[in-house]
Amino acid sequence: MKVIVYEKQKKSAELVLREVSKPVPSDHEVLVRIKAASVNALDYRPMQMGVGMPRSGIFGADIVGVVETVGVAVSAFKPGDAVMGDISGNGCGGFAEYVAVPEDVLIHKPAGVSDEIAAAVPVAAVTALQALRDKGNIQAGHTVLIYGAGGGVGTYAVQLAVYFGAQVTAVCSARNRAMIQSLGASEVIDYALEDVTASDRRFDLIIAINGYHPLLAYKRILAPNGIYVMVGGSLRQIFKSLIFGPFMSMGSRKMRALAAKPNVKDLEFVMALVASGKVRPVIDRRYPLEQTAEAMRYVSEGHALGKVVITI
Repeated sequence: MKVIVYEKQKKSAELVLREVSKPVPSDHEVLVRIKAASVNALDYRPMQMGVGMPRSGIFGADIVGVVETVGVAVSAFKPGDAVMGDISGNGCGGFAEYVAVPEDVLIHKPAGVSDEIAAAVPVAAVTALQALRDKGNIQAGHTVLIYGAGGGVGTYAVQLAVYFGAQVTAVCSARNRAMIQSLGASEVIDYALEDVTASDRRFDLIIAINGYHPLLAYKRILAPNGIYVMVGGSLRQIFKSLIFGPFMSMGSRKMRALAAKPNVKDLEFVMALVASGKVRPVIDRRYPLEQTAEAMRYVSEGHALGKVVITI
């Protein structure tokens, strides 16, 4: 089967197309013929930082495909089932024609949702949900600021916040304004023209995707009893949030960081919203498997609007 594998050379490292043996599922595993995947920060960040590489060298957490075979102890799926999931907790491996994963990390893909649309959902949408609901305790009527609204997580965060009944102010680039408005944001701010952290605004909840501003700047615009949630970011940003966040949360305003984790119940919840049209995945570009390296470079530059999908 074809895979995209990360290989280290003497003076460099790169993603290359290789032929390897098709995996054989164990008793509790499902062999999935992958039809689509997508790129996330957890794919390119390990290459940038030099840590957290998948043992197999094959990245790709979001997968959608068809069950090829199942292990003898598998009960939830059968050959021919359309499935999807976030396999980041099992070493990734989605940038390939096949992958063998435990049955409990997969869900049935809703009928009527295309493979490419489904592939754009798992990591980004579940991350947004866990940031808003679990860390942010979002409530109907809350004023919510989503900083970094144009990316994969951001486009879902806007829509989910609206779904939960919040009033959303989104910050993104000017070129993404129309799309973010169409997703339900009440107000869209061009970060190049206005620094919302220097304003007199106050928000009940702030979702900051990849940091951008110092923690104190975000805390200043939190309303009493407000919550700030940092999603992703550089090692330095994450380190500062983890170290200083607890000290800065001693009053009524809380500073938190999210370490999103795969959760099939959360994925089923979001996919039900996608299937009903309440949440709309935004896909910027599509690349064939052979061009995965180019897709990873494009997403890592930070300019993608929504998600980038790999077709297999």
